Amino acid sequence: MSKNSFLFLITALIFSCNTPSEINKDFNCKIASLNNLEIVEDVTNQFSIQIPKSWKTNLYKDAIQSSIFTADTTKQLTESTLLDVTFVNNNINFNEAFLLKQEQEQLTKKLIRIKHKEVKVLDKPSIYMIYKGKKGKYLFTTCHIFVKVDAQNFIQTKTSVYGDSLVNQRLCESLSRIETIKIH
Repeated sequence: MSKNSFLFLITALIFSCNTPSEINKDFNCKIASLNNLEIVEDVTNQFSIQIPKSWKTNLYKDAIQSSIFTADTTKQLTESTLLDVTFVNNNINFNEAFLLKQEQEQLTKKLIRIKHKEVKVLDKPSIYMIYKGKKGKYLFTTCHIFVKVDAQNFIQTKTSVYGDSLVNQRLCESLSRIETIKIH
């Protein structure tokens, strides 16, 4: 390998590490370094994710899914972020019927879809949907991301934030964590 080829490769690697993903661009996220993390694996060893060591985490499993639910319980609810990542053994199609079903489920919770878009997450076909509403006395924003792993499996992530303080920043921090998911 020539010296110029090597320098080009190194430059490309550095640039790609600092290039925001499509979803980060949509949210106007700044690339932040994540510190004091631990790798948490789901019960069935389908995936892992990096989350802060100080967050409280619960694992769940049933016949078709395995979940990691985590939240920063060191902060008040209106300053915290809740993240639920679920590996589902089932097919998914991002068609009108799927979008309608998702919207109807959220409408029963009095949440209104304000945006959806097909993107790539984890280099896989994905779609995200943002819903807003109220839960109890608090404003509530949730972002659902569906990642088609393969023909028979998908990952669903749900990031939820209460209140109106630093909503986009908290969503961006959660997106940074979602992008650390490793599929096994």
